[in-house]
Amino acid sequence: MLYLIGCTNATNPLGWKDGWSPAKTDQTDRLAADSLFKFGLSQVLDKGQGKCTLANIAVRREWTTMLPFERKAYSDAVLCLTKKPSRLAAINPSLAPGAKSRYDDFVAVHVNNTLTIHATASFLGWHRLFTWTFEQALRNECGYKGYQPYWNWGKTAFDPINSPVFDGSAYSMGGNGIYAKHNCTNALPTNVNCIPPGPGGGCVKTGPFKSYIVDIAPLAPTLAIPELTAPLNYTFLQYTPRCLKRDISVWVSSRWSKDIDSYNLIVQNTNISRFQDVMQGDGFKDGFFGVHSAGHYTIGGDPGGDFFASPGDPAFWLHHSQIDRTWWIWQNQDFKNRQNVISGPRSLTDPTAGDGTLDDWLEMGVLGTGTTIRETTSTAAGPFCYIYV
Repeated sequence: MLYLIGCTNATNPLGWKDGWSPAKTDQTDRLAADSLFKFGLSQVLDKGQGKCTLANIAVRREWTTMLPFERKAYSDAVLCLTKKPSRLAAINPSLAPGAKSRYDDFVAVHVNNTLTIHATASFLGWHRLFTWTFEQALRNECGYKGYQPYWNWGKTAFDPINSPVFDGSAYSMGGNGIYAKHNCTNALPTNVNCIPPGPGGGCVKTGPFKSYIVDIAPLAPTLAIPELTAPLNYTFLQYTPRCLKRDISVWVSSRWSKDIDSYNLIVQNTNISRFQDVMQGDGFKDGFFGVHSAGHYTIGGDPGGDFFASPGDPAFWLHHSQIDRTWWIWQNQDFKNRQNVISGPRSLTDPTAGDGTLDDWLEMGVLGTGTTIRETTSTAAGPFCYIYV
């Protein structure tokens, strides 16, 4: 009976929308199970990867497998952070005029670091640390008892709008935006393809985030609607309060977020350079999104489709937890040879910055959890102590 607390009914304990069922993710699930077995074996036989034991390690779970009250506890904690004052503003309001809440501190830090944490050597490690830091804020500042959920894209690839992630129920991450006429979304810098307009485009009016306000200005908006057509009028980290907008795209998810896409990413790319390049779109050649871009553009809208301000959409955290899980699966297929490997430059725009090293610092600013890339290469070492199931 405990498992029915907060559920809609006993025949549908997970509270899924009638008619929705997840797509099969057998291929990546088998890889994940294999990685978990290898991780557990290393903990028993080789004294593990760090300070963690199988008894104290935190477990991150997939959103659609969580009970309704567990999902609501998570969204409530996220909303809690939006009601707490910004630490950036307390230090110096001019540093990030748009940062009004503790949640906004996270958005501002991502905006500040965007050009050094995408298509660089620090992409995977920085976002692992960033997502973990957010999890700690939920637990330590808002009393959340769980851990960061992840969104297994393959489960929702063919019907994301009706999935438990975006179905607009009280137990979702909010629904799609209401329909607002809009053009296609120019997602890729190569302009190879333009995401067809979907059924959303306007404000999210359902679910826990229906009254949520996005505070920090867009820097690279992709949704072609009137209020976002002149981004150059915005100043860096400007206060620009507006509703959360989404245009959830099955056109994107069904092309680049299927289970086979994640499986191929993991098994076909055995070196870190290829793995992270393919994950991020491989230079967007021939219009290829990769699972990273695909997750962002499945959410779409403002700020979900803006690579600078994307954490302003709370679904960001589920997406990047899945990015981290995919890296975790890849690493634990051959952890000895895949832990301390990185590849790429230090900066996306400055070729003089050189290539990244394991001792490069990952800046978290006011979030206060900065460390080196080396300290992020295991989820059971450095500051971390978690696994995925």
